[in-house]
Amino acid sequence: MTDPALDLAVVVAVMSSNFDVAVPRHAAFAGEVGLSGEIRTVTRIDQRVSEAAKLGFETIFIPSGNLKGIHDKFNIKIVEVNKVTDVFEKIFRGEA
Repeated sequence: MTDPALDLAVVVAVMSSNFDVAVPRHAAFAGEVGLSGEIRTVTRIDQRVSEAAKLGFETIFIPSGNLKGIHDKFNIKIVEVNKVTDVFEKIFRGEA
């Protein structure tokens, strides 16, 4: 896979394995992760969120830079994240 939007999902899977904590089944992820842990915007975010909703996901984690005008369009909870630490806290500490 070469799509940078998969970076966030891969990082969450590694964190899940490392900390032996399951990722919620209802959560989807879309974001490019930089070397310092920042989560960068991705292209076609509307399409990605729409597809996650169609597949039955209840929550999607996306870069905060991709939020413009997206909250009201889809029947899915959108969680904004800026850094990998945001995702860690929201998923593995139960803040999402």
